[in-house]
Amino acid sequence: MKTLQPSLVLCLLLDAVGYFTYAIPFFGEFGDLVWAPVSGIIFYKLFGGWKGTLGGIFSFAEEILPFTDFIPTFTIGWFAQQFSKKSQKTAFIKTK
Repeated sequence: MKTLQPSLVLCLLLDAVGYFTYAIPFFGEFGDLVWAPVSGIIFYKLFGGWKGTLGGIFSFAEEILPFTDFIPTFTIGWFAQQFSKKSQKTAFIKTK
């Protein structure tokens, strides 16, 4: 499966959607019920593979559980992807 390379801006915007479910009083919990599965699917589609699957599950859990909306799941995923690419390049260069 080909993985996409999501931009940092996109990841920040998707994290902001999770935060904004609490912008309207009494809408927060309902918004999380709707956004949780959507965010899990989007995470999987953006990052793909086993990392996308684990991240999608974590994104779903983070949105559905109370008091965890402050975790920037998509942004953390972006940074993890960037650092894993960098370490793979470094490992390749060192073995040559």
